[in-house]
Amino acid sequence: MKTIQLKYGVSSFFCRLPDARILQPEQLPAPAVAEQLIREALLHPIDSLPLSKILFPGERVAIVTSDITRYSGSEVYLPILLDELNSIGIPDENIKIIIALGIHRKQTEQEQQKILGSLYGRIAVFDHECDDPDELVDLGTTDSGIPVQVNRRVMEADRVIVTGTIGFHYFAGFGGGRKGLVPGVASRETCMASHFSVFNPPEIGGKHPQAVTGVLAGNPVHKNLLQSARLVNPDFLLNTVLSPKKEILGVFCGDLEQAHLAGCEMVRELFQVKVTQPADLAVISSGGEPKDINFIQAQKALDYGCRAVKEGGTIIFLAACRDGFGHDTFFHWFRYQDLDEFEEELRKNYQINGQTAHAVLSKARRFRVILISELTVEQTRKMGMEKAVDLQSALDLVLPEINENRNIVVIPDGGMVLPVIELPINPSPSGRGKCLKVQQ
Repeated sequence: MKTIQLKYGVSSFFCRLPDARILQPEQLPAPAVAEQLIREALLHPIDSLPLSKILFPGERVAIVTSDITRYSGSEVYLPILLDELNSIGIPDENIKIIIALGIHRKQTEQEQQKILGSLYGRIAVFDHECDDPDELVDLGTTDSGIPVQVNRRVMEADRVIVTGTIGFHYFAGFGGGRKGLVPGVASRETCMASHFSVFNPPEIGGKHPQAVTGVLAGNPVHKNLLQSARLVNPDFLLNTVLSPKKEILGVFCGDLEQAHLAGCEMVRELFQVKVTQPADLAVISSGGEPKDINFIQAQKALDYGCRAVKEGGTIIFLAACRDGFGHDTFFHWFRYQDLDEFEEELRKNYQINGQTAHAVLSKARRFRVILISELTVEQTRKMGMEKAVDLQSALDLVLPEINENRNIVVIPDGGMVLPVIELPINPSPSGRGKCLKVQQ
């Protein structure tokens, strides 16, 4: 009987379920030397000239990078990027690093040090301010009517380099790319306006069917983010693709859109996992820190993993959430327990965290969710879930209620893996079997 390690914050639980299927990438490439991958990608960018042909000596450069909630390998690639800029003739004092907080909290000094690695104390670093008008520049509106205001330090630089990591995203399709700029270094107003299109027009109601994980084509949120980010007109992108162990598997440099699309394809190929039968029970770990640093981040694993579960099935969800919910406004939205009323209020006063809360409550209505976290019993109950103190307690609670023909899956890295159900259907007259893809 195989023992499965399930990460929980900075620790782990261990799971022994003899009849469970483990949903994980079938085969990941052996990680190469990260530094070599980065330098090779910088030399051969996608749909772009290399930095040595774009930048000029003495120019001022703004580098945008992810905050602590999205590990990207920044402590590895930022020093290499700085070496490249220095070799072009751009000194350290002409370089600023802006941490793309979006509407997240500011970083601690220790967190900034983790992000910058050996560059900490050498290069000026600034947290983005989404609510300070003096720190923002108005770029006008997109053709979709999105008002775009962006970090002043970014816009006052001669050159802008956007960095980050690419993974699945629960309504923008994929993270990385344009998200480094919007919402990364955008105003709160821009963040809200660009994300609101997750909803259908009011006369239709509900959420847009294409604003889901792993979908870019026809996704209105992706379209809004890309249009908004293009107004910044960044000069270069550097995005990583990581393994569950945070190893750098791929580096994609070059054009904001084309390099990002190439990275998205790698993520899809590596981390989309086929499932032929919906599960009665799924045991899902977010993947440990930073993916479960707070519930707003952790719930992405719930969004992905529930796709492997039949309607009305059970989910045991491990998410430590040492930083609580992740934002003060999130939990307040659970005062609305009727989903129709919840959606109506969101349309009147849209907030990204409110939309996330609505998505969480929707899943809690569709599935039985047992949450193992540092959140209280009352907080858990308000989100429509049940609290368990540890994994064994949760299993003892649900296993006796599942019949002997049960179908169980375990997802150790729920924040990275996207299950896709492909149900077998009757063979065609030619005798060749077919599969039907189901999008939840």
